[in-house]
Amino acid sequence: MKNSLLGTWGPILLGFVAIIGVTAVQGMFTDRWAGKNVAAELARDSALLEANFPKQFGSWKMVSETDADPAQLKAAGAVGHVSREYQNVDTGVRVGVFVVCATPHDASGHTPDRCYPSAGFEIGEQEHREVIPLESGDKAEAFSGSFKKPGESLRILWTYAATGKWIAPQIARIELANNPAVFKLYALVDETNMSRGEGNRTGLLFLSELIPEFDRVIIQAAATDQASGQGGDASKPRSAEPSAS
Repeated sequence: MKNSLLGTWGPILLGFVAIIGVTAVQGMFTDRWAGKNVAAELARDSALLEANFPKQFGSWKMVSETDADPAQLKAAGAVGHVSREYQNVDTGVRVGVFVVCATPHDASGHTPDRCYPSAGFEIGEQEHREVIPLESGDKAEAFSGSFKKPGESLRILWTYAATGKWIAPQIARIELANNPAVFKLYALVDETNMSRGEGNRTGLLFLSELIPEFDRVIIQAAATDQASGQGGDASKPRSAEPSAS
């Protein structure tokens, strides 16, 4: 009789346990159990991103706002975003930048190796992790890879800001999971007519000068707002202080 009951109800009980386990893991990954106001933090960080993203930093100056593809924004789960082109005032080289603020789940699911092949590009150089020394002595991480189609080669570096650090996580959905909101940043370099390695060096230089300013005017501002109790009041983003030219 006992064996008969186990045979009948065992698979059902195991299935029930599996459902509970999957739900718990998903809840952890999406901050469902964290007791945080995810929508408010996303709104606050998105407002800060769009209001404070620097127009000039280091040797770079913004030359244009660029249009972001609505389908790309939707796929990235972007609550807030910035899409611009910058020029190095010393060399004249240009770099595009695309930044979104989204949940870890959305931000981690839309990466260049997935979206650029669907736009007609082939992977030229497989993504690899780069370490970027910063002026403070800290280090940031970024992925770097190239994407090609006839007559065009595009270098893309991308990184995530979470827990006060810029990281290139092996399994982004897991390593970013405890953050209600993350920033995901792309630096795009047209390296079609550049010498070998120049596109990667350009992207690394760009990020090494952008990241400290991004931290100062956006991430530190978010931390100050949270500490002061402004929290999710996205209607009152902190103004950025003038950047050094």
